[in-house]
Amino acid sequence: MRNTADDFKQFLLRGNVIDLAIAVVIGAAFGTVVTALVEDLVTPLIAAIGGQPDFGALTFTINGSTFAYGHFLNAVISFILIAAVIFFFVVKPVNVLIERSRREPTPDPTTRKCPECLSEIPIAARRCAFCTAEVATA
Repeated sequence: MRNTADDFKQFLLRGNVIDLAIAVVIGAAFGTVVTALVEDLVTPLIAAIGGQPDFGALTFTINGSTFAYGHFLNAVISFILIAAVIFFFVVKPVNVLIERSRREPTPDPTTRKCPECLSEIPIAARRCAFCTAEVATA
């Protein structure tokens, strides 16, 4: 029994399990923030421009069956707005930050050290300009 408890404790304390748990909690909180932004700011702004903020009451009837397509339309519009908010306020800024943080690759070296005197000499040199020792070509 002790071995199983130790194994379970080791499993829980592994870095990837804790990282995943933190990611889920932060993701849920972030989802709440984005949903509130869309529902409280973006949707009313669109309603002020376009007129109707809620399509939940839209229905049509065929042979006595009522199809409430308004709720589906609300869900599609909400999804598109949430995706747009995430793209423009998260993805684009993060991509800009990542691009700024990238370092230029180091250029190919144009010099090397002389094996005799350790002075910097051109790569194509066959003789050191400082100690006149012959060096192998690179």
